[in-house]
Amino acid sequence: MFDSDSVGAEVAQVMQAPRAPQVAELPVRCRDDGMSGGGVGGAVPGAVLPGEAMPDDAVLPVLPALQELLPGGLRRGSVVATGPWGLLCLALAAGASAAGAWCAVVGLPQLGVAAAADAGLDPGRMLLIADPGPGWPQVVASLLDGCELVLLRPPDRPSAQLRRRLEATVRRFGGVLVVAGDWDGAQTRLFVADQEWLGIGAGHGRLRARRAQVVADGRGAAARPRARWLWLPGPDGSVTIADETSASREPFWPEIRSTG
Repeated sequence: MFDSDSVGAEVAQVMQAPRAPQVAELPVRCRDDGMSGGGVGGAVPGAVLPGEAMPDDAVLPVLPALQELLPGGLRRGSVVATGPWGLLCLALAAGASAAGAWCAVVGLPQLGVAAAADAGLDPGRMLLIADPGPGWPQVVASLLDGCELVLLRPPDRPSAQLRRRLEATVRRFGGVLVVAGDWDGAQTRLFVADQEWLGIGAGHGRLRARRAQVVADGRGAAARPRARWLWLPGPDGSVTIADETSASREPFWPEIRSTG
């Protein structure tokens, strides 16, 4: 069980840490009944049976470029895994943030407010916690009570028991947990299957854009893989759909890897 008193104290301590003075203020609520890692009794708010269309309040919106990969949006109460940290993680959060959702980013000290804003997140409704410390599961659980979407890069591979507890917390509060990394049991998984960099000519020039094939799969209704070519980012820095039939004539360099 997650202790709500210790969780609140830990989050408050992180929010006051001098290493992240640019963090937007967010009132993180801790419920009096604690945050149990056990099962969730009764029906999950916003739950939708397989094959049924999800109402607007059962999902968080996504960017137009991701709508074919995630029909309807991000299902509330779910975990979405994205593989290694990169722009795809921020793109998943950008749609919900632009729609007014509170978002938290945990465990990414290299991410600043300006970079997150460039990716489409609203700095006024965003909380950055660069280093949540060894009690990161409790911090994430508390943030899920105050934020609709939490983007997490775990410092280590969580145990199956810990994953189940956090998944129960996600369902309980109806948020979305986006994990930069692997997460066994995630309802949805997105990853970059192929990529091509644009901008370098015959050994010279600057990288200007990345054309990436993003694949989405998962469990249940998301079990059938879907793939889409995206600009991640495009020449103007945005995330948009890339036309598969009109690739640029400029040389592409498929082996260059993004560091975020």
